Amino acid sequence: MIPACRRSQTAATPCAMFEQTFKNLDDILRKEAGCASELDYTEQTSWLLFLKYLDDLETSRATEAELRGQAYTPIIDAAHRWGLWAAPKDTTGKLDHNRAKTGPDLIAYVNRELFPYLEGFKGRAASADTIEYKIGEIFGEIRNKFQSGYSLRDAIDAIDQLSFGSQTQKHELSELYEAKIKNMGNAGRNGGEYYTPRPLIRAMIKVVKPTLNNTIYDGAAGSCGFLCEAYDYLLPLAKTTADRERLQKRTFFAKEKKSLAYVIGTMNMILHGIEAPNIVHTNTLAEQVLDIQEKDRFDVILANPPFGGKERPEIQQNFPIKTGETAYLFLQHFIKSLRAGGSAAVVIKNTFLSNTDNASVALRRELLESCNLHTVLDMPGGTFQGAGVKTVVLFFDKGEPTRSLWYYRLDPGRNMGKTNPLNDADMADFIERQASFAEGPNSWSLAADTLDPATFDLTVRNPNAPEVEALRSPQEILDEIAALDAESAEILARVRELL
Repeated sequence: MIPACRRSQTAATPCAMFEQTFKNLDDILRKEAGCASELDYTEQTSWLLFLKYLDDLETSRATEAELRGQAYTPIIDAAHRWGLWAAPKDTTGKLDHNRAKTGPDLIAYVNRELFPYLEGFKGRAASADTIEYKIGEIFGEIRNKFQSGYSLRDAIDAIDQLSFGSQTQKHELSELYEAKIKNMGNAGRNGGEYYTPRPLIRAMIKVVKPTLNNTIYDGAAGSCGFLCEAYDYLLPLAKTTADRERLQKRTFFAKEKKSLAYVIGTMNMILHGIEAPNIVHTNTLAEQVLDIQEKDRFDVILANPPFGGKERPEIQQNFPIKTGETAYLFLQHFIKSLRAGGSAAVVIKNTFLSNTDNASVALRRELLESCNLHTVLDMPGGTFQGAGVKTVVLFFDKGEPTRSLWYYRLDPGRNMGKTNPLNDADMADFIERQASFAEGPNSWSLAADTLDPATFDLTVRNPNAPEVEALRSPQEILDEIAALDAESAEILARVRELL
């Protein structure tokens, strides 16, 4: 179910029409044999949305060039424009059914001609920061999963009703696209890798307080929720053309390993208003962390690296603290990628605070000695639907050691879950108290020199309330079982590879 846009809308508004279009798309995709999950629905919606967006962008650029008395050279050649193969119009502006491809002819055209043409942009692009390069990257990674050309024709007709002509329309579409990503996250463990609750992201940004002069980075970008929310946070502060150009080109940077996440993240940033996002499709952890130089560092890092992933020995060799735990390798990468004086907020499993293995102890020591870990936010179970783990958010500044830690245990007063997700009101008290590190029933401070030097244990222990193990809901228990089963299956698969 796609929620309504945040602003109040009537049935006649563009938002309501866009909402209905997205519902119609989901109905079409559910009947398509080639699409079996919410991940497939979002992937297939993404490439169609991207091509419609690109066509509207070309139309807008051509109009602007004409007003300036200049010639405009289209990105997509005439033979592959949306208006020729997807939505040719007759003299009345309606779909020309005689020229519009459908059925087997449409599938053959998309698979054999359109996708290879679009993939070729990667080799033809002048540089990696151009929209041409992004086109090639996206269509080199994604595949058309429609098997029925009639279903694809219905989906194209639905997409053609959408318009990207104004920033308001893009904003409304971005909200609906975010809802699709959220539904994908709710669909299960793998989908959940792509979705961090937006109220948590917004709270993290309000604590870090990025400015227009900052560079902002996420090395485990997923759907780029952190960068999209940071863009929304900074956009009202951009008063000049130079400010807006900086936001477009020199503020936001990301890396993402998985193909689907790369496509979704790119589309999400485009819908939020960034025409050619600086997202690199790469395995962040394949980089030698000790080779990171000053030019590679950033002012702000916002991230939620994958929970429970395991990395192969050759990847672990890129890090001074060897561990198979994906999130711990990412944390090392983030510490090294942060400029002196820079600020970071990183989501991680709460077991990081107390694990006694050598890697966990060494990494806590590294974090405390090289950074000021000033805030630890303890999130309630169920914050991440389908993950089956409890998490904390680490807020730290690079360049000076930790003297004092401020803890906050978030208690929303209800069991978190699909029907009771995190909201902005839940985060309000944390944001207010964190500004002055104020103590209260759920917040307290801890001097760093009182930590055990043998373990640097950072376990959340609220001195203002007795420790009571909260009863978990059946859904949380099932989520944890599913997560552990998936992790066990992954380990067994790796063992089989070695046999």
